[in-house]
Amino acid sequence: MTIKWYPGHMGTAQKKIAELIRTVDVIIEVLDARLPAASANHPLAALRRNKPCIKVLNKNDLADPAVTRAWVRAFERESGVRALPLSAKKPREVQQVIKQCLLLAPNRGKPGRTLRALVVGIPNVGKSTLINSLAGKCLAKVGDRPAITTCGQQIELGNNIILLDTPGLLWPDLRNQVAASRLAASGAIGSAAFDYTNVGLFAAEFMMQRYPDMLRSRYRLTDLPDSAAALLEQVGRRLGCLAAGGEIDLHRAAEAFLRELRAGKLGRVSFEEPEEEAGISSQANGELQEMLRVPVSEKG
Repeated sequence: MTIKWYPGHMGTAQKKIAELIRTVDVIIEVLDARLPAASANHPLAALRRNKPCIKVLNKNDLADPAVTRAWVRAFERESGVRALPLSAKKPREVQQVIKQCLLLAPNRGKPGRTLRALVVGIPNVGKSTLINSLAGKCLAKVGDRPAITTCGQQIELGNNIILLDTPGLLWPDLRNQVAASRLAASGAIGSAAFDYTNVGLFAAEFMMQRYPDMLRSRYRLTDLPDSAAALLEQVGRRLGCLAAGGEIDLHRAAEAFLRELRAGKLGRVSFEEPEEEAGISSQANGELQEMLRVPVSEKG
């Protein structure tokens, strides 16, 4: 089953973001620290042009620390980019974002020189949680379902700083199905767009290859089985995912396994590493530019 998910408001969001970028001083791109490439706003690379950008690696507490450090190094090799691993649920960590905004736009954030920062991110990476933490109150809707935010808003933080919120943005064609499966496994894609069993098998295979010790520890396994399907059956038996006659309900087992993986119950997991994902953002930018009518060479 091919994973395709593109709520209608997201096409409008792309055009709105293209317009807003011209008016802001800093872009804050919220990524999932577990899959920074798959959760990136790929159109943003072309639309950003010379605007400074902070890549917030959210859900850092769920990601593999060593892999996250590698992502920070990779991102900061890009001109005008800073990378910040953090948990948007922790206000003290979130304050680093404001400090970086002021460093990247040193002539802003003063009386008469308001600093305007645009916050972007695909659904369910924690964009709304970050905004609420920065504002110190609940201004943006937060939920465990993708695509909670469907309209933008302007938020005054004080100290001559304004945040511009945007709807979640996801590219229209998930041609890289490995990336799509990672997004589905992380919870960034609506459940109606994928088959739980297929994504559960994908995640089980990944964990067997990359984090076998976590599986052994969490599910008290002496040896790992030979296949992802056999692993899900064992997980399903441990978690009570049984059908009539005592058979394993593989769909329920996959769903339970993904819930545990997303919640960090197996441990801190990263789905991708920088050297493996060098080409993941090579989307059809020519088609995007034609749709948005924003030349790549145009300077902000």
